[in-house]
Amino acid sequence: QEEGEAALTEAELEQRVEILLCETDTLRMLDLPPALLSSEAPQARSVLERNKIYEEICKAKIGSEYFEEKIVQTISGAAKTKEVQCEALGVAEKGTVVTPWDLDSSLDASGTGPAETEEPEPPAGESSKPPAAEEQGQAGAVPSATASSVTLAGSAAPARSPEEQECLSGAILTSAKLQQDLVVMERILMENIFQPKLAVYRQIPVLVEPVVASDTKVEEDEEDEDEEKQEEAAEAAESPAEAAGPRLEQLWSYQCDLTRGHSVSSMAWNKVNPDLLAVGYREFVSRDQKKGLACCWSLKNPMWPERIFRCERGVTAVDFSVASPSLLAVGTADGRVAVYDVRSREDAELLDSSASLNKHKGPVWQLRWVEQDRGATAGDKEERLMCISGDGRMTQWFIQQRLDCSDVMQIKRTESGKKKLPGERERKSEGPISQQAAGMCFDFHPEDTDIFLVGTEEGHIYCCSCSGKEQILGTYRGHEGPVYKVAWNPTSTDMFLSCSADWSILLWHRHSHTPLLTFTSVTAFVHDIKWAPKSALVFAAVNEKRVEIWDLSVSIFDPVLSCAASPEGNLSSLLFASNAECLLLGDSCGQVGVWQLPSLPVPSTEQVQLCSRGPGSFP
Repeated sequence: QEEGEAALTEAELEQRVEILLCETDTLRMLDLPPALLSSEAPQARSVLERNKIYEEICKAKIGSEYFEEKIVQTISGAAKTKEVQCEALGVAEKGTVVTPWDLDSSLDASGTGPAETEEPEPPAGESSKPPAAEEQGQAGAVPSATASSVTLAGSAAPARSPEEQECLSGAILTSAKLQQDLVVMERILMENIFQPKLAVYRQIPVLVEPVVASDTKVEEDEEDEDEEKQEEAAEAAESPAEAAGPRLEQLWSYQCDLTRGHSVSSMAWNKVNPDLLAVGYREFVSRDQKKGLACCWSLKNPMWPERIFRCERGVTAVDFSVASPSLLAVGTADGRVAVYDVRSREDAELLDSSASLNKHKGPVWQLRWVEQDRGATAGDKEERLMCISGDGRMTQWFIQQRLDCSDVMQIKRTESGKKKLPGERERKSEGPISQQAAGMCFDFHPEDTDIFLVGTEEGHIYCCSCSGKEQILGTYRGHEGPVYKVAWNPTSTDMFLSCSADWSILLWHRHSHTPLLTFTSVTAFVHDIKWAPKSALVFAAVNEKRVEIWDLSVSIFDPVLSCAASPEGNLSSLLFASNAECLLLGDSCGQVGVWQLPSLPVPSTEQVQLCSRGPGSFP
C-alpha cells in the first residue's frame, strides 16, 4: 500500500468484484502472402482470370527465338562502365628507289632466289651493267641508285632458325652493355628506396617531393603538423632523461637469402673506399665443417653483395689491404689463408696457403694487414699480413709467387697462478696435451707497430715486440676465460681494453699488470669491443644478448646505452662506421644492421690527459 492512500475497510474487502478477460488484437511479426488461394475466397475469380490471360500470352510466344520458359530469380545489378585507354598508334610512310639488281642481291642474301645461271664474262673494256644502268649513269642518277641499294641491302635480313634466334637472345642477355645498363637501373632503384636512410647516414638533408594541394588541404596539413609537434614536445617533457641520452635507430641491414643461416664472424672497411664493407660468415655447427662466405657489400645496394667468395670452411676473419686496397685477406676455420682480388668477378682466390709447408693447423681467429718499417730509412714501410691461429702460432705472410709465412711468435702455456691454501695438499702436476696455448686475438700499437698485444685461450694477455731479444715484454693476468678481443685506445695510446668469455671487460694501462677498471653488466660472453673513432673515453661492446655503449666520462659502473639490437639471434661482432656516426652490428642470423648513434661526446684535452696518466686517474 502506497503512502498517502487510505486503508480499505472491512466492507470493501468483503465486496465481490467481477473481472472480465478478453482477447487482444493479433500482432503480425511476419506476413508472407500465400501462393495458393482457396476457390471459395472472394478474390478467387479475379485470380483465375489473370492466370488465364498469362497462359494465352505464353501460348502465343511458343516458337519465338526471344522466349524461353524457365523459372529464375533475377537480381538487377548495377551497371558498370568499362573504359580502355591506350597510346595512339603512329603511322608513317617511307619510300625508296629499288632497281632490278637490288632485288637480285636481296634474293641471293636470303637464299630463296632462283638457281644461278652462268653467264659469259663480257669482253675486256665492256661494261657488265645492264643497258638501263648505263643510261641512268649517263643521266647522272647513279648516286641515288647506289644509296638506295645500300639501304635495301642493310635492311633486308635473312630469316633465322629457332636455334639462331635463341643464340642471339643469349648473346644479348650476356652482353656487357646490357649488364652495365642493368647495374645503372639497380642503382637508381636502390637510391629511390633507401634515399632517406642514406641521407641520414651521410648527414645530408633528406629530399622530399613537393606536394601540390589546395589551400584548404594545406591549412589542414599545417594544423596536423602543429598537433604532432605539440605531442612530441609533451612526450619529450614527460621523459627528459631518455630524450637527453643517445639512442640507437636502425637505418637498414645488409642481408640476403644467401647469408641466412650463417653467423657474422668479422667485418672490415675498405681503406680507400669507405662505402665498401667486407663481411665473413660461418655456420654455428660442430667444428664449423660447413662452407663459409666472404661478401663485399656496397652502400649503393644493401640488398645484395657486390662480390661473393665461397670458401670450403667457415670464414673466421677478413681484412682489406692498405697498400693494395683491392686485395682482401680471408681466414677460415681449417687454418687456410686466402687473398682475393675484389676487382675480379670470379670466385677463385688470387693466392692460397694450401701449398705452404708452414700453414696453420687451427682456426685463423684474426688477421690484419700491418705496415712496418722496412729499415733505417724513415718513412720506408712494408705491408705484411699478420695472422693468429688456434695452433698457438702468430705468423706473418709474404705475398710473392705463392703465399708463404714465417712465425712471429709461438704462444707457450703458463702454469696456473693460483696460490696453495693453508693445509692444502700439493697436487701432482699433469702434463698438458700441448705445450702451446691457442691464440685468439691481437692488436698492434697505433703509433709503434713493433709492439702488439696477444690474447690467448688461457685468459692471459701478452705485450710483445717484433724486434729485440726479449719478445714478451709483459704479461697481463685478469681474465678467467678465453680473451676474445683486445683493442688499443687510438687517442690515449697507453690504454687498452680486453673482453673475455668470463662476462667481463677490463681496462688496462700498459705499465700496470693489474686492470684499472672492470666492467660487468650481464652474465653473457663478451664477443667484441671497439673504441669510438672520435672519442678516447667511449667504447662499444657486444655480448650474446645486447650491445652496450660505455662513456667513462659519465659513468664507470653502468653503460650509457644498452639495447637488444638483434631480436632474432645473438650478436657476434661490431664495427664503427669510418665516415658516419653509425655502428654496425653482426648477429648469428647472417644480418649486419646499420644503427645510427648520434651525439657521441668528444672529450676535452684535460680528460684525455687524465686518462693517459695511468692507475688512479679515474674518479
